[in-house]
Amino acid sequence: MSAETPAADSGQFNRRRQQFRAWRGTRPFWAGVLVIFGGFLILYFPYAHLQLGHLSMTMGTPGGSSSLIIGVLLIVLGITLWVQQHIRVFAGIAAILLALVSIPLSNVGGFIVGFLSSLIGGAMAVAWAPGAPPQPQPPAAAVPGAGAAPEGAPLPEQRVDEPNDLSGTSPANGANGRHSAG
Repeated sequence: MSAETPAADSGQFNRRRQQFRAWRGTRPFWAGVLVIFGGFLILYFPYAHLQLGHLSMTMGTPGGSSSLIIGVLLIVLGITLWVQQHIRVFAGIAAILLALVSIPLSNVGGFIVGFLSSLIGGAMAVAWAPGAPPQPQPPAAAVPGAGAAPEGAPLPEQRVDEPNDLSGTSPANGANGRHSAG
């Protein structure tokens, strides 16, 4: 950083953190994280090449293609939970079903860890509900009950001698709330 480079605002980090926190609160964020993590584990293990010293272990299995499909679909569902939270129930149920299918098809569902992560993330996505929008707060100077009626809007006149029931279904005429078809 040179002397000519303007310094970042000291509150910029806090502002970005608060923006991310607000964004994260409006969608099933942790459900998406778990589904993506489970999809990555299911996808990774069949194609992993582990090296222990000079010994190379390849875990190529016949379930490699199914692991590829299930893992990629779970990752896409996790990203969908972040981007389009209104289809969270569909994405959650699909993640649960793909996690269950991964047990017999891809190395016991990513050695159980990927299966459990995707299953819990899918359940969290189905159970997540958006919070209620914040209610507007009254101004601090206004006291409830101290206000008066507006000056410019006169109230209509009420006559005591006329009945106010315009529906025609009062107990006086015998209708008692029932309308007759004729």
